[in-house]
Parts: sequence; C-alpha cells; structure tokens
Amino acid sequence: MRCDTQLICRLCRVQGNKLLWGYSEGMDSELQQVFDLALQSGINLMDTADSYGTGRLNGRSERLLGNFMRDSPETRPVIATKLAAYPWRLLPGQWVAAARASSKRLGLERVPVIQLHWSTAKYAPIQERLMWDGLCSIYKEGLAEAVGVSNYGAEQLARIHDYLDARGVPLASAQVQYSLLSRGGAQESVRREAEERGIALIAYSPLALGMLSGKYGVEDGEAAASLPQGPRALLFKQILPGAADLLQELRQIAQARGKTVPQVALNWCICQGTIPIPGATSLAQFQDSLGALGWRLTREECGRLEEASDAVPRAMLQNIFQTA
Repeated sequence: MRCDTQLICRLCRVQGNKLLWGYSEGMDSELQQVFDLALQSGINLMDTADSYGTGRLNGRSERLLGNFMRDSPETRPVIATKLAAYPWRLLPGQWVAAARASSKRLGLERVPVIQLHWSTAKYAPIQERLMWDGLCSIYKEGLAEAVGVSNYGAEQLARIHDYLDARGVPLASAQVQYSLLSRGGAQESVRREAEERGIALIAYSPLALGMLSGKYGVEDGEAAASLPQGPRALLFKQILPGAADLLQELRQIAQARGKTVPQVALNWCICQGTIPIPGATSLAQFQDSLGALGWRLTREECGRLEEASDAVPRAMLQNIFQTA
C-alpha cells in the first residue's frame, strides 16, 4: 500500500444511520470542500466502507467519494474501503461481488485497498476462514491493489497474515481503535505485531469519539451542559470525569506548542508509528486536523501524556468484534 501521508481523511460519518454523527445530505457540499482541501494538502489516503450508509443511504460514503473523484480527475487519492462481514457473505464469489459493487460506487476499476471490516472469529469461526479466501480471490482477480483488515487482535492478525502470505497475498494494513483513551495491552500487542510484519497500522477513533477534542467539559455541571447529542452522551458521562488530568495535560502541551488539543492527541498517535483517521464532518474540523502534521512531540511530552492516560480509571469501550 503506497501512501505519502501521516494522516488519513475519513470524509463523512454516514456510518449506518444519522444518529451517532448527525450526518445529513445537506453536508455534502462542505464535504466536497474537505475532499478538495485534503488533496491540496497532500493527504492522499482516504478511508471509507461499504457499510457507511444503510437503508436509503446504502453505500453513501463510497458513492460520495466516487462523485468527488469524478469532479477532481487530475488527482486520484488512495482509497481504502472496508467490506462488512455480513452473514450472507460466505463464498469467495460473494466477496468478489461485494468488491465489484464497491468499485462501481467509487468509480474505480481497481480499488487501492480493500479490507475486511471486522473479524467473525468470536461468533462465526467458519465464516472467518471463508472471508480470508474471499480476500484472496479479490486480490487475485485484480480488484484490489492491496488488502487489509480491521478490528483484528495480535493473534488473529498473525494468523491471517500467515494464511494470506502462504497464498501469495500480502497483508498491507490493519485498523485498530487506538488513542490516548484506548492504548491498553491489546492495542500495544497489535501495534508490535504490525510493526514486526511490516503492516501499516491505521488508528481509528484517535480522538476517542471526540472526548479528546477538548470541546467537552469534565466538571459535573459543565459536562452535562456540553455533552454531544445521541448515544455518545452516555459514554462521555462514564469516561470524561476520570479523564480530567489527561485533558489538562493535553491543554498544557497544546498551549506550550501553539497547537490545539486535537492536534496534540493526533500527533501522539503519529509518534507511536500509526496513521490516525480523524473523521471530518466540516471544513473547520479538517483544517484543524492538518495542524497535527509537520512536527513531533518530544519523548518527554509523550511520556507525560501516557502517564496521565494510565491514570484514567475507565478507558474507551472496545469494538465488540475486536479479536485477541
């Protein structure tokens, strides 16, 4: 997988429904601006998935990217999409059909990176091996330049790497939830495994669903008044009060560096050797994310953040599909 950036742009949060991120089709013109700015800024890797948008919005995220690319034919980004492990996707031909559908929505004959969105090892181990065969078929039929996975733990990552390698299919990328609020033993094991095997590690939710954005208060009254709308509110109530010292450390480093809190949190991910995916639902959000590039936290600054992170009593909930 060839990319020339330390940051990935995830353009829109259609992601199944409008409840979690408040996406509406009226945001599309601003998302076009985000796309254009990403290319102008040298961000050449963009993340999406065939399940980002269901029902009336089925495949909406891929379709938007396809439209945006058609309007900017002079520059083509590296698109990394993910195929959902739906229970009806079993045989290699079904995975190939899913890849072709994504290609059509994106307007590409060959998708740069196609990844398995999650593992079924915990609840449907038979399907898991069939998915691996499907990924091999996608690669060998030339539908993807590279393949990857998401939500795989270190042990399962090693297994699929060896399985694909034995069949002449290189594993290029692995996505894992990774941030200052999600950096436990499981995340570190995946990071080490990916590094040892030469797999690009992509950090999703690097701002912990917005908890590391600095936008939300942690004092009792303040937190209640500033919580986001929707199902994130419950998680914020559980985690934010215990993250006060971490957020304060982020603010102090940001002030000393002339940066924002999200820029410091994203730069910490970059310093760990990962490629973070900050979601962008507005031009202002993406412009801020760009400020995470072109500099690096010192080892001492990283240590201060990690010490404060270790003291947070309740970390982020992990994806239910995350394997060992």
